[in-house]
Amino acid sequence: MMRLLIGVAAGYVLGTRAGRARYEQISRGAKAIATSPATKKVVEISRAKLSESLDPRPKLEPLKPVDEQTTIMVPQDQLRKRRGRG
Repeated sequence: MMRLLIGVAAGYVLGTRAGRARYEQISRGAKAIATSPATKKVVEISRAKLSESLDPRPKLEPLKPVDEQTTIMVPQDQLRKRRGRG
């Protein structure tokens, strides 16, 4: 977010110094980048990863079935620790 604000500010300053035509050119370029499918995909992936890392619910993995209807579930990070020891 900070990079975006710095980029917008720099574009504004450069645009006003170079004249209205240059400002419009910079503005069009920034809008093209902001609306491009590649940028949208990067933002979508970044949001998903951030959401996943901030999720307070642990991701559960099956440890072992007790019977046909019951399976013990363990958080992934604990399962990795157990496998690392074994």
